[in-house]
Amino acid sequence: MCGILALLLADLQESAAEQLHEALYLLQHRGQDACGIATCAGGGRIFQCKGNGMAAHVFQDGRRIRDLPGFMGLGHLRYPTAGSSANAEAQPFYVNSPYGICFAHNGNLINAQCLRNHLDHEAHRHINTDSDSETLLNIFASKLQETGKFRVNEDDLFKALSGIYDMCRGGYACVAMLAGFGIIGFRDPYGIRPLVLGERKGGKGGMDYMFASESVALDQLDFINQVNIKPGEAVIIRKGCKPIFRQVHPQLNYAPDLFEYVYFARPDTVIDGISVHRSRQNMGAYLAGTIRRQLGEEVLKTIDVVIPIPETSNTSALTVSQELGIPYCPAFIKNRYIFRTFIMPGQKLRQKTVRRKLHAMKTEFEGRIVLLVDDSIVRGTTSKEIVQMARDAGAKKVYFASCAPPIRNAHIYGIDLADTKELVAYGRTEAEVADVIGADAVIYQTLPDLIAACHSLNPAISNFEHGVFSGQYVTPVDDQYFVQLEQTRGETAKLKRKEAAITAVAAGIASPGEIKTVLQEVNGVGLKTHMNGEDVKERMDISIHNIGDYENQKS
Repeated sequence: MCGILALLLADLQESAAEQLHEALYLLQHRGQDACGIATCAGGGRIFQCKGNGMAAHVFQDGRRIRDLPGFMGLGHLRYPTAGSSANAEAQPFYVNSPYGICFAHNGNLINAQCLRNHLDHEAHRHINTDSDSETLLNIFASKLQETGKFRVNEDDLFKALSGIYDMCRGGYACVAMLAGFGIIGFRDPYGIRPLVLGERKGGKGGMDYMFASESVALDQLDFINQVNIKPGEAVIIRKGCKPIFRQVHPQLNYAPDLFEYVYFARPDTVIDGISVHRSRQNMGAYLAGTIRRQLGEEVLKTIDVVIPIPETSNTSALTVSQELGIPYCPAFIKNRYIFRTFIMPGQKLRQKTVRRKLHAMKTEFEGRIVLLVDDSIVRGTTSKEIVQMARDAGAKKVYFASCAPPIRNAHIYGIDLADTKELVAYGRTEAEVADVIGADAVIYQTLPDLIAACHSLNPAISNFEHGVFSGQYVTPVDDQYFVQLEQTRGETAKLKRKEAAITAVAAGIASPGEIKTVLQEVNGVGLKTHMNGEDVKERMDISIHNIGDYENQKS
């Protein structure tokens, strides 16, 4: 899952980077692995700053923004889904031919290897990373190259975008910037990944326009008249002109990803006409009914308090409390300066991070029977640690309720939750999951109830992407893709374990195994090796003006 932004200002003397930088903080929850901004100034020159880390780190608390002049630009926040975590895969990406294109992408392609073969054998375009985003960019550039024109117009761009839809399979929302021309936004024909456009009065009597993954970024920067980009729709905004909307590809479905509402999106966001906050209220109401049916009235009478696992589940847990008539207490206090734990790269580090991220108030647990409410249960690592924290704080019994159904399948459209076999619900019943995480009982939301919680807020949307729960995906998927996905995630997991070991050693919390891994790294054992035998620890992007990489290299 990633966050994407594109901004075009009416006043050519204003700075797009300043506002993109502010918007990155509003969408930081969508990706904490890497970020970047690319801008276009006079004469069509592209400037770029990107690298691994959160926005405050990459942009040095805003000091790097002065290095990014220009009236339009793109912003990106990465949570790794495909490829590696190298600086080379921080976005936006850039190609100089044709016409100078910058590109940022949220999602995942399920036919990426086929596309790379096409680019190599037929389009003769070189792909420098394992990122789907670079592949998408080069498909677009290849199609645009076919015009053979000195300068392109909107019709040429729409035709090139049509080529993307014809070739690319998966879930994607993308923004692009053409040097000296304007910005573009488009969305996959199933509407899996979100994209919204807003406008506001700009300088010199013109209008400013911004694309964003979530409406909250537009709200905070005073963009109004917000519209969701439709599945299969593309929008081109030329500098000094109004947006041009075109249905480039037939709408094949309108199926937003349910996990956006369950976990990823901010509660003050509206996605496809559905308030995330109200959807979570509805999830709590439906979940309360399931809890009542599964535990029964006699058990409910023994529960002293409903406790949310902050912060995503706060809204749902409060509704559960109200529906069941059981007091609500935010008894876990969160340290806001810790990463989301399922994004953390190693299980040992995730376990230790949970303790640092949450503190259980002993006075609210001691001698009580508690009902914990979380947004979901993924690997079970975090849930197990939380249950143990509740018991350590004195809880007599711990019931655990999830606002999402059991996660037993891979997410293939942009959220790299885990290898399927690492999912705690994979191959297990609810009772077995409860045993693994140490709870007295586990209660899951049902899939029909989760769908109803969102559908009721916008009856126009009746379908949702729920393959991670059901194994039924909205796009056709070749079985071979899942084999490749497991292999890729296995390789990526090894790299993440190495990174986690290094982080653990630096933090002074390393296990003997992690220390051994780091010593092997120091001694040159197990490094990734090119065919020519050259050892490579890290790859840097070769894009011009990539000042973020060089700054990270110094640190």
